[in-house]
Amino acid sequence: MTDTDPAARQELTAQRLKSFIERIERLQEERAANNADIREVFSEAKGVGFDVKAIRQLISLRKMEQSDREQQEYMLTLYKETLGMR
Repeated sequence: MTDTDPAARQELTAQRLKSFIERIERLQEERAANNADIREVFSEAKGVGFDVKAIRQLISLRKMEQSDREQQEYMLTLYKETLGMR
């Protein structure tokens, strides 16, 4: 069996494909477990009286750069004022 052997290349390709698929499947399982853990933490927060919707917004804002967050807050304030929603 040489490097140019079509059967060997096909076997190597099949092994690599299987490896990629198995890695993706493991990561998806981990993601599902993490999502379940996150839901549980939100449930705990709600159980002690925190507003989950507000927590989700805060998490989203914390992911943003300071300048992007300020721009978004400015635009929201501007639009609210335009609509008389002070």
